[in-house]
Amino acid sequence: MNWLLRLRGLAWLCLNWAVGWAVAGLLIGVTSLVTPFLPWDAFFRVFDAPLPALGLPGFIGGAIFSILIGLAERGNKFEELSLPRFGAWGAAAGLLLSLVPAAMAAAGLATINHPEHGVWKLTALIGGPLTLLGAASGAASLLLARLARLWRTPLLQLLASE
Repeated sequence: MNWLLRLRGLAWLCLNWAVGWAVAGLLIGVTSLVTPFLPWDAFFRVFDAPLPALGLPGFIGGAIFSILIGLAERGNKFEELSLPRFGAWGAAAGLLLSLVPAAMAAAGLATINHPEHGVWKLTALIGGPLTLLGAASGAASLLLARLARLWRTPLLQLLASE
């Protein structure tokens, strides 16, 4: 039963990160239209997929984050966890996520559009934004979990009284 709860938590975390990153992709697109004077070309040269497609790396990042939290914070109670600590674990998940394309290219599962730039230059280029998105998602995950816990307690009390 404990494994089912962990699996459910992993699935919800992955879905939350995927939705959050897809929304972030849409916001990037809207911001690029509103502020055309900023240098958006560099971003769009690297990320040439539709912007809501950021949900897929968000899903994978959520899985990495869930595994990191499960391993690193195993003995801690939920109330002991701090927002900066969750943000740091999220940043670590984003940084590890930036290594996924390099690992896929090394294994022969993917190719790079512009091989003249090299796989490590691409990894360095996507490392910063993925680390920032991971840190924000990690902190937001803790805030969302705390908010859900606040709502769940009165709801359970209300249901028990009926």
